[in-house]
Amino acid sequence: MAQAILLSAAVFSFPIGIHFIRITFPILRKINPIVAAYIFGLLLVNTGIIGEDAFPVLDTIATVTVALSIPLMLFSVNIRTWFKESGKTGIAMGLAALSITLTLFLGSFIFKNNLPDFPRLSGMLVGVYTGGTPNLAAIRAALSVPADLYLAVHASDILLSALYLMFIMTIARKVFGRFMISEITEEAEMEGIESTEQQFTPLKELFVKGTVLPLMGALGLAVLIFAIGGSFTLLVNSESQTLVVILVITTLSLLASNIEKVRNIPKTFAFGEYFILVFSAATGAMGNFSRILSSTPMVFVFVAFAVVVSMLIHVLLCRIFKIDVDTMLIASTAAICSPPFVGVTAMALKRPSLVAPGITAGLMGYALGNYLGVMVFKLFSLL
Repeated sequence: MAQAILLSAAVFSFPIGIHFIRITFPILRKINPIVAAYIFGLLLVNTGIIGEDAFPVLDTIATVTVALSIPLMLFSVNIRTWFKESGKTGIAMGLAALSITLTLFLGSFIFKNNLPDFPRLSGMLVGVYTGGTPNLAAIRAALSVPADLYLAVHASDILLSALYLMFIMTIARKVFGRFMISEITEEAEMEGIESTEQQFTPLKELFVKGTVLPLMGALGLAVLIFAIGGSFTLLVNSESQTLVVILVITTLSLLASNIEKVRNIPKTFAFGEYFILVFSAATGAMGNFSRILSSTPMVFVFVAFAVVVSMLIHVLLCRIFKIDVDTMLIASTAAICSPPFVGVTAMALKRPSLVAPGITAGLMGYALGNYLGVMVFKLFSLL
C-alpha cells in the first residue's frame, strides 16, 4: 500500500515538477513535456527504481487519467469543425488498417519460418494495430494464444508504442511533411477551440483568479462522465468493456461540448494536458527493456517490423490519397496506439480540432479489430 501511494504521488506530481524544471532551465523548454514524461517513466522502470510489481498500480493510474483527459480535452471542441474533419480521418484510418495487413503479408516471407505461431501473431498484431489492447486480449482468447507469447507481444507493443509516440511528437511532422501536403496555418491550429487560452497552457497558469471554480466544475463533470461510462461495464462482457466505456465517454463529452457554458470554460484543454502527462509517465513506466529483449527477441523484432513498415506504407497511401500530414499522424496514432493516445498526439501537434475525429476513427478500429484479426489468422494459416 505504501509503495502504491508513493508511486502514485511521484507520477501525479511529475507534471508539476516538469513545469518548474522548464522555468528554471529555459533550454529544456525545447523538450516536449510529453516526451519528457515518457522518458521519466522509462527511467523509473529500467533503472530498477520500480519493479514489475508496480505495473497494476501504473495500469490503474493510466486508465483513470486517460478517461478523465478525454472529456476535458473535448469540452472545448466545436463539433461543427469536427464534422468537416472526420471524413479525411476515417479514410486515413482505413488506410492504416490496410497498411498493417499488407505489412504482415510482406512479413510472412521473412518471419514465417522463424516464428511457428506466425498466423496467431499476425492476427494479434492486426487487432492491436487497428484497434488496441482490448482487441489484442480478445484475439488472444479467440485464437487460444499461449500466455507467454501474448505477454511477449504485449510487452513489445508497450515499449514500441512509447518510442513511436516520441517520434510522432518530435520529428515525424518534419520528416513526413517534406513529401506530404500540409494544412498548418494559424487558423488551423486554433480551429475547434473557442479560446486561445486552451493552447498548451503551463500548469502554473491554470489555477488563477476566475478559473479555479470553473475548472473544478469541469473536472466534476468529467468524473461524472467517467462514472457513467464505467457503469456500462456492468452491462457488457469483459472483452467489450473498454470499447463501450470509451464510446460512452466520448459521446457524452461531445454532447456536453454543445452546451455553451461548458464549451466556454477556460483552459479545460490545458487541464486535460495535465492528466495526459500523468498518463504518459505511467505508460512509459511499464516499458521494461530487459524483459522485452530477454524473452523471445524474435517476437520483438517482428513487432518492430510491423510498426515501422506499416507506418511507412501508411504514409505512402496517405500521400496517394492526398491526406495531409497531421491527419495521417492522428490516424496512425489511433491505429498503432489506440484512441486514448489521440489526445497526446493532437496536443503535441497543436491540432486540438483533430481530437474528436481521431478518437472516432480509433473507435472504428476498435469495432473492426477483432474481425480483421481473426480473418488475417485464417488467411495466413493457409500460407
